[in-house]
Amino acid sequence: MRPPRPSFAPTMAATLGGRAARRLRLLLSALKPGIQVPRAGPAAAFGSSVTSAKAEVNGVHLHYLRTGDGEHAVLLLPGMLGSGETDFGPQIEKLNKKLFTVVAWDPRGYGHSRPPDRDFPVDFFERDAKDAVDLMKTLKFKQVSLLGWSDGGITALIAAARYPSYVSKMVIWGANAYVTEQDTEIYQGIRDVSKWSERARKPLEALYGFDYFARTCEKWVDGIEQFKHLPDGSICRDLLPLVQCPTLIIHGEKDPLVPRFHADFLHRHVRGSRRILWNN
Repeated sequence: MRPPRPSFAPTMAATLGGRAARRLRLLLSALKPGIQVPRAGPAAAFGSSVTSAKAEVNGVHLHYLRTGDGEHAVLLLPGMLGSGETDFGPQIEKLNKKLFTVVAWDPRGYGHSRPPDRDFPVDFFERDAKDAVDLMKTLKFKQVSLLGWSDGGITALIAAARYPSYVSKMVIWGANAYVTEQDTEIYQGIRDVSKWSERARKPLEALYGFDYFARTCEKWVDGIEQFKHLPDGSICRDLLPLVQCPTLIIHGEKDPLVPRFHADFLHRHVRGSRRILWNN
């Protein structure tokens, strides 16, 4: 659920661009192939091996990038304000294109899945999970594995719980199933994007323009704080026991925006899950 770029700067972002990208490739290489997909037309930022397209899903046009011809379909789910391009460049470029067909989507209101502007009703994670699954079904995937980080990790958890026969495996990092007072203090600290580092701000300003970027970040903080007022601050606590697929939970010990107790909670409540902790 954490906003991608601030936690990315000294911690997870640099890691995902290097060691974590390699680690995820190794993890994914162990996933059992099984799904085939259609094709789409080239995304300039990544060259001719990556295609960019939109699909109409649940009344909106969702943008996605796709690469690879492997039998195992993998969906990449970005974090708050993120897109496939901003959050998953290393994975899009480096994942084994013979083993996997990789799709990186932009949730509604993010990236190039606009209009509509992003909003945050109390069910926005449930909405994203349904959009993600319905996108993949529209693209004729019969089953998928999920890689989700931050908000995308939460979306992946909900999708795996709601559609257990459709999600075959899952890797998540930077996710949480509930919101605490400590979390809301952290969120307030990133409300004003003008205080973010230039490294954190620059990709999102380029994608959205400053006004949309700043306005949507404020809306996200208000949206995520809704959960604090629900029983146990729950986002998806009650759904965790419904997850049936093999799940890997990754946590960076130096992540300043995601306390360790969230990864521990997920590990305890997602049956049979594995957890990797690293001090990067």
